[in-house]
Amino acid sequence: MADFKNNTLLVTGASGQFGRLAVEELLARGATKLIAGTRDPAKLADLAARGVEVRQLDFDDRASLATGFAGVERVLLISTDAVGSRVAQQKNAVEAAQVAGVKHIVYTSAPNPRPNPGTGVSPEHYWTEVAIAASGLDFTFLRNHIYAEISLLGAAPAIGSGHLYDATNGGGRSYVTRADAARTAAGALLTAEGQAIFDVTGPAAVTQAELAAEFAKASGKPVARVGLTGEQLRGGLIAAGLPEGMADVMVAFDVDAADQYHAIVTGTVEQFSGRKPETLAAFLAANRAALVG
Repeated sequence: MADFKNNTLLVTGASGQFGRLAVEELLARGATKLIAGTRDPAKLADLAARGVEVRQLDFDDRASLATGFAGVERVLLISTDAVGSRVAQQKNAVEAAQVAGVKHIVYTSAPNPRPNPGTGVSPEHYWTEVAIAASGLDFTFLRNHIYAEISLLGAAPAIGSGHLYDATNGGGRSYVTRADAARTAAGALLTAEGQAIFDVTGPAAVTQAELAAEFAKASGKPVARVGLTGEQLRGGLIAAGLPEGMADVMVAFDVDAADQYHAIVTGTVEQFSGRKPETLAAFLAANRAALVG
């Protein structure tokens, strides 16, 4: 296996949750020329104090990208949180990487990205992948499956009402923890070669009925899964106060699960991190306080 720990490595979005975890893993694994990119360098003052080079990096500012990517050989391009405008942002980053002579981009994508309207954030990942592939650079696309942390967001309403609503039609999800995905991304930045695509998953596909059972186990209260159509779920989410755009994203996730796009299970986490991925049950047990309030 290749070892690029002595290459000049850049992590974008390094002040975010995922970026922080990836940076710590890279340091733990011996990266010697690590650069942490962020829109606000003050947020990474602690890393700078530890000897990590911190660069200002704004995907809407081409000048900052030119400076931020200078001398970089390999980039972990963490998808930004600017839903609706991140394709343009990420294309700017890819162009900057080309100009700077970057050799390899590791990109955090999503399962089965496609350009079809009505598929949530999928088109944004699709067009970013297309831009990277067209750049001529080597790449690793890490299609991160739904984070285990997302399951916590629905816990309180489900436990409180006794019902977990979904439109997955019984389809499973291979929940992966953010920490496992970040360790995987760090490992790919250190070792991946060529051009390849990987699904980053947990160790098993978990249905919403099984998730409801985990909520019940953690809380000691009955929680039942209630299956809905996509339209029913959308209406319920909007009635509960969720903005229409976010409701559409959530429904698209469920429809993808119903179509079995989220049920894939791979060994990617262990391949790049050297560790078996955490199970959803273990994650929920470790976060019981967040489940029961």
